[in-house]
Amino acid sequence: MITTDKLNFLTAGMPLSTGKGGYPRAFEILKEMNLDGMEVEFVHGVRMNDQTRQLLKETSQEQGFLLTSHGPFYINLNSQEEEKVDASVQRIIETAQAASDFGGYSITYHAAFYMGADKETVYNQVKTQTQKIIEALKKADIKVWIRPETTGKATQWGDYEEIIRLSKEFDMVLPCIDFSHIHARTGGEYNTYDEFCKILDRISTELGQKAIENFHAHLAGIEYTAKGEKKHLILQESDMNYKDLLKAMKSFGVKGALVCESPNIETDTKILRDYYYSL
Repeated sequence: MITTDKLNFLTAGMPLSTGKGGYPRAFEILKEMNLDGMEVEFVHGVRMNDQTRQLLKETSQEQGFLLTSHGPFYINLNSQEEEKVDASVQRIIETAQAASDFGGYSITYHAAFYMGADKETVYNQVKTQTQKIIEALKKADIKVWIRPETTGKATQWGDYEEIIRLSKEFDMVLPCIDFSHIHARTGGEYNTYDEFCKILDRISTELGQKAIENFHAHLAGIEYTAKGEKKHLILQESDMNYKDLLKAMKSFGVKGALVCESPNIETDTKILRDYYYSL
């Protein structure tokens, strides 16, 4: 497993200003803006040739960037159709393989939908499929953190309690805490310093210091309704209390990756990093 000695600020995908310059230009922009890396987004499938994987690995190692990866959107480990569950397992394995190839730190994905089933039934289904994923990765000697992400709607499996519970079952699994999703899922709660500390304290207590020092989080401005997440917003256009979140993360000594998913990707990532280092 890759480790890091600081909190790294990553863009969700290539910076917008990359244009058609591809990864070489994206890395130049990250360096110009003093950012720490990026989350490689596999939206519709894990499509990345060997040359690109090698380029990412060499550049990130030479320039000290941290890379993570987000699995495709078409993942549901609780689908009622067995072939869709199998395909979801395969997509997660492929995401981990790609991250391993390009020297990635960890991968994340939206694990499942409840599909009308009770929480315990769905938890056990996610656990069963996670076991298959871990066995496949160990067999292939792939060493990256596997991280189900906290989700933004009550219809999606993945409140932070469920993901902490799953993380206790497997040595390669830790949470991806999307603070914006938790805020939206609870209809506006989890937006104060004390509430952020409550999440971090729970992770520390349940999973140990390793989970705080090997963290993977998402953050953006967010629009939500009583049903949860509606869409991502620019930080300044939302009520997301990122300043107190960063204070809490600093208080707990969080190390790892904080990925900014705002629509103005690199601008808000820079705002987060600059504010964090001003504390």
